[in-house]
Amino acid sequence: MIDTHTHFDAPTFDHDRLVQTQRAYQSGVHHLVLVGYLQRYFERLYACQQTLTPLNMQTDIEQRALLAAEVSLPQVHIALGLHPFYIAQHTEAHLEAMAKRLTNQRPLAIGEIGLDTYTDEMKTPDMLAKQVRFFEAQLDMAVTHQLPVMLHIRKAHADVLAILKAHEYDAHTLGGIAHSFSGGVQEAKAFVKLGFKLGVTGQVSNPNAKKLRRAIVAAVEKYGTSCLVIETDCPDMMPIMCQQQADLPTSGQSPDDEWHDISDHNRNVPANLPWVLTSLSELLNVEVTILARQLWQNSCAALRTTWAYPLSNLANENY
Repeated sequence: MIDTHTHFDAPTFDHDRLVQTQRAYQSGVHHLVLVGYLQRYFERLYACQQTLTPLNMQTDIEQRALLAAEVSLPQVHIALGLHPFYIAQHTEAHLEAMAKRLTNQRPLAIGEIGLDTYTDEMKTPDMLAKQVRFFEAQLDMAVTHQLPVMLHIRKAHADVLAILKAHEYDAHTLGGIAHSFSGGVQEAKAFVKLGFKLGVTGQVSNPNAKKLRRAIVAAVEKYGTSCLVIETDCPDMMPIMCQQQADLPTSGQSPDDEWHDISDHNRNVPANLPWVLTSLSELLNVEVTILARQLWQNSCAALRTTWAYPLSNLANENY
């Protein structure tokens, strides 16, 4: 599996990140993407990636033990973006710094970017105009650098669709994901028609998420399972079956960390991605191993990569 969207660099993972990375691999997660949202945390993304790269590991006791045991870890990738929910904190200088970093430290993708009108404050003309300006500027960067984008959209699907239709960015060519998709049936079909994959999180495991589940089924009925990818969006979006046995509370969360949905008693982790897969398998009535391979291919297409599907899994597949 490929976890296409995580915030695994968040401080809530500082005390056990390496252990959680190992658990993720053992659960079948072979790639995970760290997704940016504020310019001041971009360096944290790269530091996290370096920490989780075996050749760059520090030589503390825990890491030496893992290396000695030849433990496999997922490959870690980075997306850079200025998140619309934090638009008040973004400046033109942040856009300039991001553009420079794209040249010097090319990421896998740009994201998460888009529009968010979830609160009354975010709907004000000034706030919305600034969101649109930053969204379009980052779409421009994606075109310049030929990178896929990861869209964040809350209560703004029609506006995002209008901007994308008018912009030079072409997801059919560059790829792209509508992260943590939350729209309705027609919106789901519209984003897929534009070339985006729909990002499915642990929300799909909730039988009460009827709007989301209807949208996913409708998109698949029209376009097939090739229109989907899966993600944990950790530490958020805990699958419902994990909520009664959530990770132990952590004390690592930074008081100034802006990730606003974190609950210490309800921390999602990359190792929970199989629950997203199995919930989606049940919803679509598609056999798990067949769906897993399709989602891998979809993720590679969305992110414009050529990661080979692990051969070790082929023996268990019925073709």
